[in-house]
Amino acid sequence: MGIYTVGYVNEYIKNMFATDFLLRTISVRGEVSNCKYHYTGHIYFSIKDESGILGCMMYSSKRQKGLDFTMEEGQKVIVTGRIDVFTRDGNYKLYADKIEKEGTGDLYRRFLELKAELEEMGMFSSEYKKPIPRYATTIGVVTSAKGAAFQDIRDIATRRNPYVQIVLYHAKVQGEGAASSIAEGIEYLDHFGVDVIIAGRGGGSIEDLWAFNEEIVARAIFGCHTPVISAVGHETDFTIADLVADLRAPTPSAAAELAVFRYEDFMDRLDAIAKRLDEAMMHKVQFYRNRTDHMEKILKSMSPFNRIEGKRQLVSRAHTRMDRLMEKKLADRKHLFELLSAKLNALSPLTKLSGGYAYVSDSKGKPVMSIDDVDHGEILNIYVKDGNISVQVEEKEKDGGFYGWNKDT
Repeated sequence: MGIYTVGYVNEYIKNMFATDFLLRTISVRGEVSNCKYHYTGHIYFSIKDESGILGCMMYSSKRQKGLDFTMEEGQKVIVTGRIDVFTRDGNYKLYADKIEKEGTGDLYRRFLELKAELEEMGMFSSEYKKPIPRYATTIGVVTSAKGAAFQDIRDIATRRNPYVQIVLYHAKVQGEGAASSIAEGIEYLDHFGVDVIIAGRGGGSIEDLWAFNEEIVARAIFGCHTPVISAVGHETDFTIADLVADLRAPTPSAAAELAVFRYEDFMDRLDAIAKRLDEAMMHKVQFYRNRTDHMEKILKSMSPFNRIEGKRQLVSRAHTRMDRLMEKKLADRKHLFELLSAKLNALSPLTKLSGGYAYVSDSKGKPVMSIDDVDHGEILNIYVKDGNISVQVEEKEKDGGFYGWNKDT
């Protein structure tokens, strides 16, 4: 008994397949499942029936002549090609040369019928879609605790926000009873009070994802008061749950990014808002400070105290002007007085007396202006500079006046 390598065994089996006439050209009928169009142009898919699943592949070089329609999940097709073994993995596939459409598969037909029924009821309408909260802090997840989907959601959510709280409802996501388990999980988390619910699982065939195509799950999502994000399979997978949900995520990882905000971005936004608030507050304070100063000036200008002070200043200036005018007036009057005094002084009898002249009056004080004003023996008063002299008239003689003699006297 010999011992062989893995590669030898796989190559041996490959040669057996190559020498089998039936497997060199064979046509197989089945329902399309897990169909993936690769970016290289190759198509990877499976065909199945009630007895099993067969992996298939069509190279891009065969598509132009061998495929005249777009393959979708659930289609019944007839695939013609060869069965061969990929020696590296030890897997055998049906390498398709030609694919013909036979009809729509049972599962896909049920999918279309339920989709049409729920759409007619309005369960896909955008008016019933609830917005996803921008800053959710409690995330509910309905999926299998053992699956990679939950691990992806948890890793991405905690990386984006280490303070987010994740509440997991461990649900059966495949096989009998999966739909009821998912619906119960959605209802439980809705009553629990989370901010948003993610319901989903990893990728798989249409059979693997079928629980999310059941009406009970659709009605649980539609009746949920909490926003629901569906995250079923890969980006190309599409289920009824995706249509009913408030938001569809192409993958569970994408659902976590849609549901959980980045804490760093949030803090940066808060810092920016705080800065804008500070600037707005300072601007507002400066505005009201300037306004207050302006109003204060207006109030001061209208204040009775300012008016009194203004009037006081006017009175003070008027008083100053009056003092100057009075001084000028007094100076002018003084000057005039001095002039008049000089004139009066020049006319004063005392001045005349000081010059050697005398003033004569009779006993009654009447001035003697002529010799006719006196009689012989009358007492006269003669006023000189430093006193008066009483004399008696003994003789009077009439002459020509004070400045000349009267020659006739």
